[in-house]
Amino acid sequence: MSSPSPEPLDYRSVQRAYDTVAEDYARYLPDTRAEAPLDLAMVDAFAAVTSGGDARVLDAGCGAGRMSRYLTERGCLVEGVDLSPHMVAMARRDHPDLVFTVGSLADLPHPEDSFAGVLLWYSIIHTPPAGQARIFAEAARVLRPTGHLLVGFQSGEGTRDVSSAYRRFGHEVELQRYLYTPDQVASQLEAVGLREMCRLVRRAEAAEQDDQAVLLAKAH
Repeated sequence: MSSPSPEPLDYRSVQRAYDTVAEDYARYLPDTRAEAPLDLAMVDAFAAVTSGGDARVLDAGCGAGRMSRYLTERGCLVEGVDLSPHMVAMARRDHPDLVFTVGSLADLPHPEDSFAGVLLWYSIIHTPPAGQARIFAEAARVLRPTGHLLVGFQSGEGTRDVSSAYRRFGHEVELQRYLYTPDQVASQLEAVGLREMCRLVRRAEAAEQDDQAVLLAKAH
């Protein structure tokens, strides 16, 4: 992974793709039934160290809000942010008691030290290597001292074309995801002042193409 490019990250195709599929995405992924129990165990651990009091949590790349709801049910005060206005519209429709904002992970619309926790649940996967440092720098910026960050992603190297996954719903979109190794992500976390606390790496299950990884880190 390289340092962030001085040029703005171009998320236009990602935004178009998720705006197009938002309604079907919300319908077919309304909750965490698609998550493996091991993955949710890491989310539960994250919730345990960030819930209580005024411990606000940012679900960064919240999509239609299913992980925001999951964290809320575990005592977190959750706000969501997502690049896609249509995804945010679905989140607001399905979770009207929660707060959702349109915004980019590369330029979060929040002040410094705002949150006790930041969740990046498979939301780094559409950013190329040159933009990863900026994503983590923004997450660290809005995280309070001693706050926690949880990041989930497909583990490996290279790219995958995921456009075909949406063709069965009749959508012609262009969308690819990038694979990263846990060590690469851990290095990016360390570079922005976040220390890895633990990690989960598991083999692919069912229809998954790749191994899955989840890292929990703490600001220091």
